[in-house]
Amino acid sequence: MDRSAPNPELAWRPGASPERLRQRAALLAATRSFFTARGLVEVDTPQLVRHAVSDVHLHSAEVNWPGATGEPRYLLTSPEYAMKRLLAAGSGDIFQLGHVFRGAERGPFHNSEFMLLEWYRCGWSLAQLMAEVDELLRVLLGSAAGGTARFCSYQQIFADVLGCNPITDTDQALADCARAQGFDEGLLRKCSRDELLDLLMSHRIGPRLGLAGPVFVHHYPASQAALARLDSEDQRVALRFELYRNGMELANGFEELADAEEQEARFRADQQTRAARGLTVTPIDEYLLAALRAGLPPCAGVALGFDRVFMLACKARRIEEVIAFPSENA
Repeated sequence: MDRSAPNPELAWRPGASPERLRQRAALLAATRSFFTARGLVEVDTPQLVRHAVSDVHLHSAEVNWPGATGEPRYLLTSPEYAMKRLLAAGSGDIFQLGHVFRGAERGPFHNSEFMLLEWYRCGWSLAQLMAEVDELLRVLLGSAAGGTARFCSYQQIFADVLGCNPITDTDQALADCARAQGFDEGLLRKCSRDELLDLLMSHRIGPRLGLAGPVFVHHYPASQAALARLDSEDQRVALRFELYRNGMELANGFEELADAEEQEARFRADQQTRAARGLTVTPIDEYLLAALRAGLPPCAGVALGFDRVFMLACKARRIEEVIAFPSENA
């Protein structure tokens, strides 16, 4: 018997009530209706994949798969790579609802397994996609979506909340800002510039955003582009946005990078950073790079945390209130 496991006599019950599960099913149906009415095709890509994610902030779960070739397999952190392969093959506009898995994530808003809604629009701009995300929230949440959405650049939100500039301020100025916000000096000495920005965004800015209505923060620093392309009018920033409501990050969207060489360079930079931090380094996803070389159509895409949206819909305070079983009781 695994003595670290919860007592089954106490832990067998689901986290969400039967009524909550019925509400969840209705919200899933409404989500599908929203996209099918707009002509998007629902797709279903594998959850067990050959390549781990390279993002230094995400941790892929490796799976010991009996009967496999001996190569490792991973539970996906997002269907993004597979969906881009479909786009390159001519799928057109697509969406997907499915479970994804991220290690080292557990908290009031985090479960290591959760449901992600991801969709892609061919030929769309970041502004068009943000508007559609807002429309989806209005459909799913009604009055719980809040007041009129606010659209604000990353640079402006830092200026408004903390009085600093994440693009032009020196590393020392950003460290001084973090110090003034009460962060531990020992922690600050270990932080890179982007780690300082992430610290300020996640602990000081994000929790204040979206208390009255949705807040879309866009045009992130180029160093945080991930899989987004850079703004042709200002190469210091990337065409990326995040959505906040009630202090929770709900979505992360891009105008997608289609340049295979640039994407490979970013992957290799991720590998170097992971190695420097003592994190697992895995091979680059050559399937995605081959798809980009074949030709990804101009598009914008977004991933939205469905469980968090449902939390807003039913005013839940913790994610286990809106899912059948949290990871520790699965």
